[in-house]
Amino acid sequence: MTKSETMPASGEFGLSAAEHSADAPTEAASRTVTRVDLSEAVYRCVGLSRRESAILVQAVLDELASALTGGDTVKLSSFGRFIVRDKPERVGRNPKTGIAVPITQRRVMSFKPSSVLKARINGQAAADEDA
Repeated sequence: MTKSETMPASGEFGLSAAEHSADAPTEAASRTVTRVDLSEAVYRCVGLSRRESAILVQAVLDELASALTGGDTVKLSSFGRFIVRDKPERVGRNPKTGIAVPITQRRVMSFKPSSVLKARINGQAAADEDA
């Protein structure tokens, strides 16, 4: 199977050819990829039915959410890591008034992109990372 057979065509996700060109980075950057877009990509590339594709995408997202809720780090090779951190309680200040405001402790999620993804975003070639 060639790369062109596995890669979606420009119109498959509702994008025009102009949004895929290098001349229009602001238009492409403003588009949001939805769960429906992901299941449509699975439908077109893998060959499952639309219903099965939607179920598969939902199962993957549920598994990611479950792992992150449990405090685990999720690493997707050649994509990046989702990390959950605990932030302690602290005192913040309202920048307009200067009044001290307590900020409660909480858990936050952050994403650290892989070097492969960073290279692709910047239009550079990068070797796949295996670790």
